[in-house]
Amino acid sequence: MNLNLRNFLALGIVIALLSSCASMRKGSSRFASSEDIYVQESETKAAADSDDNGVTVAVEEDSERDVAREVTVADEPAVVVREERVTPVEVEEKDDRFFQYYVIVGSFRVLDNARNFRDSLFEKGFTAVILESDIGFYRVSVGAFDQELRARDEISNIRGNYSEYSDVWLLINME
Repeated sequence: MNLNLRNFLALGIVIALLSSCASMRKGSSRFASSEDIYVQESETKAAADSDDNGVTVAVEEDSERDVAREVTVADEPAVVVREERVTPVEVEEKDDRFFQYYVIVGSFRVLDNARNFRDSLFEKGFTAVILESDIGFYRVSVGAFDQELRARDEISNIRGNYSEYSDVWLLINME
């Protein structure tokens, strides 16, 4: 009887240890640190359902922006979002208009590197602009929008057509 009790307790401890490590077995979609310069976490809740065609549709509620939107969930990785203040660098035409959402394909600490990358994007048919962030990076943008969903559509389009830019991300300009 004493042996069964010890076996039972040992089994319980093993199960508890394995259960506590469940997140390690499944992996994690989060970055190592929410302090990372490319990570912006927000309180987003989603409810999913399938439509008549079997496509999964989700309604996201973003408590920070007090908005709800319907999005189609694909086998596409999540979009990284970063909020920071940016200003255009070397703009040929003086444009006082600032956009709130930018599609970013490159980020550099050295302006010459950003210029070289921008020039290579021009050769591929992109219209690219360099933005200087308030934290000292030069962001290379290939799209500027006033609406977040339009920016996300462009990110999806780039991911679908240009595999070399699959790490494209969304910058929200904090004016």
